[in-house]
Amino acid sequence: MLNNMDAILRDQCGLVKDRPIIVGVSGGPDSLCLMESIRQAGYSLVAAHFNHHLRPESDSDATMVEQTAARLMVASIVDGGDVRGYAEQHGMSLEEAARHLRYNFLFEQARRLNAQAVAVGHTADDQVETVLMHFLRGAGLTGLKGMPHRGLLPAFDPQVPLVRPLLDFWREETVVYCAANGLRPSYDPSNDSLNFMRNRLRNLLIPTLETYNPKFREAVWRSVQSLKADHALLQETLDSAWADCVALDKNGIVAFDAARLSGRSTGLQANLVRRAIETLRPGQEITYALIERAIGFINKSSATRTDLAGGLLLFREGRHFYLSLPDANLPFDKWPQMPEESAPIPVVIPCGVELSGGWRFSSESWRLPSLAREQAERNQDPYQVWLDAEKLPPELALRMRNAGDRFEPLGMDGHSQKVSDFLVNEKVPRRARDRWPLLCSGDTVVWVPGHRPAHPFRLTSSSRKVAYFSVTRPPEKPSASIE
Repeated sequence: MLNNMDAILRDQCGLVKDRPIIVGVSGGPDSLCLMESIRQAGYSLVAAHFNHHLRPESDSDATMVEQTAARLMVASIVDGGDVRGYAEQHGMSLEEAARHLRYNFLFEQARRLNAQAVAVGHTADDQVETVLMHFLRGAGLTGLKGMPHRGLLPAFDPQVPLVRPLLDFWREETVVYCAANGLRPSYDPSNDSLNFMRNRLRNLLIPTLETYNPKFREAVWRSVQSLKADHALLQETLDSAWADCVALDKNGIVAFDAARLSGRSTGLQANLVRRAIETLRPGQEITYALIERAIGFINKSSATRTDLAGGLLLFREGRHFYLSLPDANLPFDKWPQMPEESAPIPVVIPCGVELSGGWRFSSESWRLPSLAREQAERNQDPYQVWLDAEKLPPELALRMRNAGDRFEPLGMDGHSQKVSDFLVNEKVPRRARDRWPLLCSGDTVVWVPGHRPAHPFRLTSSSRKVAYFSVTRPPEKPSASIE
């Protein structure tokens, strides 16, 4: 193992010897083997142990890791947390909560120490068990190709990679390695508990399947290797589709452009949704039924939202599908909004008015009515409008809508409708309607920015004076944004 480890750390995991590696060490044979083999390969490392406080032996395991690391002259960090309390607070299983707290701890140490990676002791056996779990849950290629030697977990850290140097070695090999190197692993009796699915696979299903094929584990492992190439090809296609379809990916939200997402094949939609879930909820169980529900909502449902597993919400607003964590703060800066609790803002010509989120309202006079009419006919931007200045009321203001506001939209031959109904018909999201800016004169609505002007103030061939109004978006940010 030692002869291969240096090449694996360098070539498969992309690691160098002059920067530290945070090694997750539970005290079992896999993690002790990982720690010692990295040390013997000449790499800098720090052993990190997270005490879950779930077993009476937890404290002694922590002490053993500290003592073993000290004997090997390896720096160590030990911490712990209330896994049960965290699971109850966040509605997670004990396994999920333990994993979440453990990885939070490991990546926190990696950032603190400027480590190049976090290393964990997943073996070929773990790979086989993981693939079987994914298969039983109806996973696609992404699940069946297994775990990579090197990858990112954006929910924990978007830059520090997670590496698995032992993926090519079986659990039996780590036990032999520990014995040969004088390491005495601790034994976790929970590994025998049939309350956990992974243990049932390990202790019941795999031994049964080995009665049909004594080399069943090796066969699964070989399949994983072949599927990795297929997955790499898929990733190239998926990366391109993600860049095209995703309008926002930050702060617990992934937003898809609805038209672009709906135009993709259902297979690509499924993989885009899967990536979004993995981004927001690393480790979340992603079943076939879960993906089918999401795809059905995107393509067929008339509902506005659906609840997915793990507290994730999938809903449509305007021109976007959102996948978000339940406590995510959805952005308002994609729409023009009046400042909170704002009184009507007087509008003169010319003028400039700052709105919320970097949006700006402006007005000016145009001296050439013929040019204005030409521009108005060509205009495709609903946030620009040219109106007959002589027909406009003398006092204009920007304000929020009032109860009972009515509007005569251009193109409806003078017929009026409630502004509230108009905004609903225009698919303005509910949470954006109350503060949507309206250009008004008293109770008379002159223009709904982003949509239509009022019919009485339209520009005609007989118009002699022109007033131009516009609402401009905030400057585009370097990160992904919704327009």
